[in-house]
Amino acid sequence: MHLPMDEPVNEVFPSAVRPHPGEPAGPWPTGSPDGGLPDPARVDPAVLGVLLARHGWQRRGGAAGRYSRWTPPGPPGGSTSLLVPDTTAFPDSEDLLGEALTALSRSAAPSAREVLVSLTVPSDEIRWWRDVPEPAAGAVGAASWTGAEQLHGAARQILLAGALAVRGRAGYHGARHRRRALATLGSVLIGPAPGGRDLTAFVPVEAGRPLAVRLYQALHAAREAVDYQRATGGMEAFDTAVEAGVSRELTEAVIALVRGSEGAGIALDWAPAAGAPDGCPARPEPVEFSPGDLPALRRAGARYLRDEPAVTVRITGAVVRLRRSGPRGAGIVRLRVLAGAEVPHVRLELDEEAYRIAGQAHLVGLPVRVEGRLESRGGFRRLTRASQVVPVQVDEEERDRLMKSLQENVDYFEEACTGE
Repeated sequence: MHLPMDEPVNEVFPSAVRPHPGEPAGPWPTGSPDGGLPDPARVDPAVLGVLLARHGWQRRGGAAGRYSRWTPPGPPGGSTSLLVPDTTAFPDSEDLLGEALTALSRSAAPSAREVLVSLTVPSDEIRWWRDVPEPAAGAVGAASWTGAEQLHGAARQILLAGALAVRGRAGYHGARHRRRALATLGSVLIGPAPGGRDLTAFVPVEAGRPLAVRLYQALHAAREAVDYQRATGGMEAFDTAVEAGVSRELTEAVIALVRGSEGAGIALDWAPAAGAPDGCPARPEPVEFSPGDLPALRRAGARYLRDEPAVTVRITGAVVRLRRSGPRGAGIVRLRVLAGAEVPHVRLELDEEAYRIAGQAHLVGLPVRVEGRLESRGGFRRLTRASQVVPVQVDEEERDRLMKSLQENVDYFEEACTGE
């Protein structure tokens, strides 16, 4: 048996973001995971008005100082109309808000659903759009499906790049911080992408505001670095942009967003209930990229990958796989990292004595500690110059868990003993 190849560095990561509640069309689901409609007593009319205007609803009169009437995007004369009080000071304000929320829940307009999402969980909104050519006759369905998949994938990559930048600044993150970055995306709601042209994600303020702020900074820094490179030919701006959160992961994500389009953009709106974060404008300008920006982004990504240095580490890990070509000599070991590095697994080559120690530790269910250099090549999944390999004592509970893992992977230990 052989050790599996390391996972690709730029694979499409598992979807950590939650789907927009319900289907792309139809009323708001009363049994949604978000608990149904917002409580009218806790809805600020001013916040509702901001959200309606943001999503294209039109204010069409009303009694000044008492209430306003709103109609959805599109031609006037539709059946949906909302009566929204201007304040909560009047006796019927809560009733009017309840009726407005019910009307929103029954509306088939996608914008109505997005307003309800933002009211249910105060969220910063990130919107992506792509300018794509109209598909040829007869290919509309396939083109729409492909475009939606591409837009979803690029948006998720951009969110992950922002979450990685929150964990730490680096030109290339590789496998570092990936598990924790993905975990932070668990509260994000992501909407449908009809036709593969636009998509909205809702980032809850309480858990995700650092992500939204970092993305705002990183995307604008990337735009400025691309402008500088195209104007001067120099790549220096990409070096300084790392501090703002730009990385190979972000440049690859933007490339994925723009590829095959005539241009693409990202816009960010702060949750009106929370206001703008310190140091950020109240209404951030959208960031747009074109196919002409792709060469600069590709060069930057290659530069980040090439220049990110190795890291000296002391790792504690459980031996999960062993391999060598014969019964004696050096061999390859794979560790599940328990401490010392923000990666899930590392692979390293050990001399005969160190390999024997790793095999014995694996047999008795003990982790090992090893020093070395975590190489950027391969996504920070390889440890070179390994030394000081020693078993580490653990408590009984952890030892039992490691022994269970050993029993589940006994074939990998057998290959170490037999030299297969």
